[in-house]
Amino acid sequence: MKHEVTTYNTKKMLAEALKKAMKTKYFSKITVSEIIKESGVNRKTFYYHFEDIFALLKWMYEEEAIEVVKHFDLLIDYEEAIRFVMNYVDENEYIISCAYDSIGRDEMKRFFYADFMGIVTSVIDAAEIKYNRKTDPEFKEYVAKFYTEALAGMLIDWVKEKDKQDREKVVGYLTAIIGLALKSMELYAI
Repeated sequence: MKHEVTTYNTKKMLAEALKKAMKTKYFSKITVSEIIKESGVNRKTFYYHFEDIFALLKWMYEEEAIEVVKHFDLLIDYEEAIRFVMNYVDENEYIISCAYDSIGRDEMKRFFYADFMGIVTSVIDAAEIKYNRKTDPEFKEYVAKFYTEALAGMLIDWVKEKDKQDREKVVGYLTAIIGLALKSMELYAI
């Protein structure tokens, strides 16, 4: 247990150093040397925990947002989860914009794809249980990909366009779309 705590604390220090660097530099211009200097760990320790800076960024997003979303009961609390994600984006706009500006929209989408796919698949699995429905596995994968693409794309678009969009309308739209999808699972054996 002590090793796990130490590992987590080291990763957190590295993430904080990355955040600090992202306030002043493009993500693509940040080096491992800067991160280790700021965090006070050595290069070997960095590479023990992360393959590269992208892996550190991914861990940071997963730890701060994705893992939290996974703890919501997404069949019931999906609006709350949407609000949490939007609050996270607001609070960490400089991090997300820095990464977006360096790696672009498509790479950012690929970056989150596996995590979003896991969340969407877990919602479909939970809906199957709740509504006592069994979905064809091939169709379930198709539906999961569809919603993953839609949610990831809309979230990334919102990040770049949020100053031009009414936040409550976006929350309402996403809540309505997710609600309709869940209702369709309740009514039809899709």
